[in-house]
Amino acid sequence: MKTKAPATQRRSSVGLKYVMAGSGVILIGYIVAHMIGNLKIFFGGDSFNAYAEWLRNLGAPLLPYEGLLWIIRIVLLVALIAHVSSAIVLTRRAHAARPVKYAHRPPVRGSYAARTMRWGGLIIFLYVIFHILDLTTRHVNPVEEHSDVNAAVIATFAPDRWWVTLIYIAAVLMLGAHLRHGLWSAIQTAGLSSARTQQTLQRASTLFAIIIVVGFLSVPTAVILGLVS
Repeated sequence: MKTKAPATQRRSSVGLKYVMAGSGVILIGYIVAHMIGNLKIFFGGDSFNAYAEWLRNLGAPLLPYEGLLWIIRIVLLVALIAHVSSAIVLTRRAHAARPVKYAHRPPVRGSYAARTMRWGGLIIFLYVIFHILDLTTRHVNPVEEHSDVNAAVIATFAPDRWWVTLIYIAAVLMLGAHLRHGLWSAIQTAGLSSARTQQTLQRASTLFAIIIVVGFLSVPTAVILGLVS
């Protein structure tokens, strides 16, 4: 049994879906840029450290040291809050619209995807906190010198920190699943999908997620195999 939501709530839910899509696009843009930046490690430690220092000096002399980085961090934080809060509200409304639980209901693809998005989002969020403590603030990284990003990354995925590598792999795989479903949902929300293009866009979303996963996982793989130093 379902209850019909008021028109104002339906309009609000549509607006929240657009907020989720817009904030998701901002976060995806950062993920792509972050992945590309990570791949600089394959050009050598000096090149990777120089890239990190270049990021800190972006906007100079108009902005202070790391000024633009902090602006980017604030924008990402706002986008993350908007994304998560919109997801929570929409999830609660979906549950409220179905107050009576069915005695038996076979699992459906949509509900499975929704659960993956919720739990995947939580896992990714928790890992981001650890990632910041590890490679940004260095509270849990053995390399204290902030200018040596290359050494910090290599230390993160060192053999004696295998548990960090496993957590990273799990988080990246969950990120891929989250991106695949989230990107497809954003395309639908924007009305860019049609019966003719649906399969192509779904495949494109899957391919995009695979590229991101492979890009991120190439770094710990290279460290473990001794391809970077």
